[in-house]
Amino acid sequence: MTGGHLHILAGKIASGKSTLAHRLAADKATVLISEDEWLAALYGPEMASIKDYVRCSARLRTVMEPHLVGLLGAGMSVVLDFPANTPETRRWMKRVIDESGCNHTLHYLDVPDEVCRARLHERNAAGGHHFTVSDEQFEAISRHFVPPSAGEGFKVRAYSVD
Repeated sequence: MTGGHLHILAGKIASGKSTLAHRLAADKATVLISEDEWLAALYGPEMASIKDYVRCSARLRTVMEPHLVGLLGAGMSVVLDFPANTPETRRWMKRVIDESGCNHTLHYLDVPDEVCRARLHERNAAGGHHFTVSDEQFEAISRHFVPPSAGEGFKVRAYSVD
C-alpha cells in the first residue's frame, strides 16, 4: 500500500464517531471530511426525513469518491466522518481504499443503545449539532446498523464504553 491513511468510523448515532474523528484529525497532514457538515451546507432544507438523508448522502458519496481517491493517492491522510454503518456504505469506502492504494483503519465504536440515546438527548439539548435526531429516528436508523465483519477486509480497531 502507498498513499495516505484513511480513517473510517462505524457506530450508532451519538456513539462518539465525530468526537473521535476530531481527535484523529489532529495528526499532521490529516484532513477531516464530515458528512454532517457537507450535508447541512449542501442540502440542509432538503433533509427532513431518513429517506432524504439516504438520497442526499448517496449524492454526496458520488461526488466525494474521486476527491478522496486523489487526496489519499497524493499521500494525504483523511478522517472520513461518514458513518460506516452498513455493508453497502463500507463497500463504497473499500472501493476508495482499493482505488487510492492507501492504508486504512476502521474505527468501530461499540456503544450500548442506552448510552447513545443519553448522549443524543444531551446533544439535542445543547443545540450545537447540524441535525436534531428524535428517539424514533434513532430507532429507525439503528435498525439498519450492521457491525463490521472480518469478511469485509477491513483493519478494525474496536472501542467500547467501560
